[in-house]
Amino acid sequence: MNDNQDNPFEDSALTTILVVSDIDKSKAFYVDVLGANIFREYGGDSLVLEFLENWLLLVTPGGPTEDKQDTHFVIPPNKDRVSHSYTIRVKDCNKSYEILKDRGAEFITPPVIRGAETRCFFRDPDGHLFEISEYRG
Repeated sequence: MNDNQDNPFEDSALTTILVVSDIDKSKAFYVDVLGANIFREYGGDSLVLEFLENWLLLVTPGGPTEDKQDTHFVIPPNKDRVSHSYTIRVKDCNKSYEILKDRGAEFITPPVIRGAETRCFFRDPDGHLFEISEYRG
C-alpha cells in the first residue's frame, strides 16, 4: 500500500480485546505484574491499558449487541486450548522470568532453551497465554 488514499488504516492503532472474569483481579495482574499503564477505566467492567506500545482493552463477558448480533464475549473456556497468545521478545529470558515470577506471574515451566531461543510461558488470571522469548541469533 504505497498510496495513502488506499490505506484504510492511516493513522490507526490496533487494540486487542481480552475478555476477563474479574476486572479488579486482571487490573492487578496487568498493572502490578506486567507493568501496563492504565489509560482509561469505564463502567466498572472495562479497562484500557497501554502495554509495550500496544493497546489492551479488558472487558467482562457479554452478549450480543445491535452491531454484533450473534457474538458473545466469553473468557477462554479451556486454558489448555489456545487460539490466541502473546509473545514478548525480551533481552534476557531468565532475568525477565525471575522478575515476573517475583511479581506473582505463575509460569508453566522455567525458561527452556530451544536452539537459539530461550522461552517460557505464563497465563493471566483467566488463562490467556503469554510467552517471553529471548533469541540469540
